[in-house]
Amino acid sequence: MRKIDIYIIKKFLGTYFLALFLIICVAIIFDVSEKMDDFLDKGAPLKSILFDYYLNFIPYFANLFSALFVFISVIFFTSRMAAKTEFIAMFSSGISLSRLLVPYFVAAALITILSFSLGNYVIPDANKRRLDFQNTYLKGGDNKIGSFNIHRQIEPGVYFYVESYNRERNVGMRMTLEKFDGVKLVSKLNADMMIWDSINQTWILQTYFIRDFGENSENLISGLRLDSTFRIRPEDFESKLNVVEAMNRRELNEFIAEQRLSGTSAVVSSEIEKYSRISAPFATFILTIIGFSLSVRKVRGGLGINIGIGLLLSFSYILFMRFSTVFAINGTFNAAFSVWIPNLMYAIIAVFIYFTAPK
Repeated sequence: MRKIDIYIIKKFLGTYFLALFLIICVAIIFDVSEKMDDFLDKGAPLKSILFDYYLNFIPYFANLFSALFVFISVIFFTSRMAAKTEFIAMFSSGISLSRLLVPYFVAAALITILSFSLGNYVIPDANKRRLDFQNTYLKGGDNKIGSFNIHRQIEPGVYFYVESYNRERNVGMRMTLEKFDGVKLVSKLNADMMIWDSINQTWILQTYFIRDFGENSENLISGLRLDSTFRIRPEDFESKLNVVEAMNRRELNEFIAEQRLSGTSAVVSSEIEKYSRISAPFATFILTIIGFSLSVRKVRGGLGINIGIGLLLSFSYILFMRFSTVFAINGTFNAAFSVWIPNLMYAIIAVFIYFTAPK
């Protein structure tokens, strides 16, 4: 690797981490001012605020906007180099545009590996502690409230329904458990109330009816109490809206498999989270090419023109990414396609801008 490669890589990584550090400082200042009343009202310890919340907030926030700040960093330091006519000297020495892109790709690869590792293995564990802190000390945490009209397939051919469930008392009202053999109903269990027995780890069913359906007959069993061990536990009723953020790659795959089995539509959101952890790091390469191609030449108007165009493209990318995930949630696209389509579209834009850049 030549000295010029090391020079560019240092500028790339130095600008990227400096920009990330500055925006994190600003974000923490705004977050503290917004949540200070909650910290004081709930009596949050200073140690928990620093180490359980903000220490785990930093990698989450940094990785969330990593690709955006790669783009801004590339445009910033490349435009400055172009303004100082450094690229003219490089081109005059025989360095081609494609060869000049090599150190950019090396730096982008390092950031991609870092982002992928953080998103799939480090940040999920950090999010567990951050979300626990939010649920305990901040408004809008996951309170023990009731859930209503829960439908779930707990295993192949076995369907569970409960009209209402109190997560604070672990009590469900008017539950139904149906077993099918293909499309044929073979057994149906109804109970007015289900109560979790934490000592025996079983459900106590009160005022129950069991109907077994034969070929030409029906058998009815009823009673006031029945201890049952079907595959539902109290934690399955907890809100998992943000729990996917706290799952590593293996846990997320297992959770998606459970959601597919239960037939819940929330599986799409989990799949979007899974594929986003892969597609977002690779956006670093695409935005690096676009930023490099826009900034490698010296333009009249200086740095401001390049940064303005860069911000316009980067925010349009984020907006397009949000639109595509909405299509997945509505069932128009599958999750993988909706997550990767922004990268594919902007990869085409990156190739076009690169080949129209001055040689």
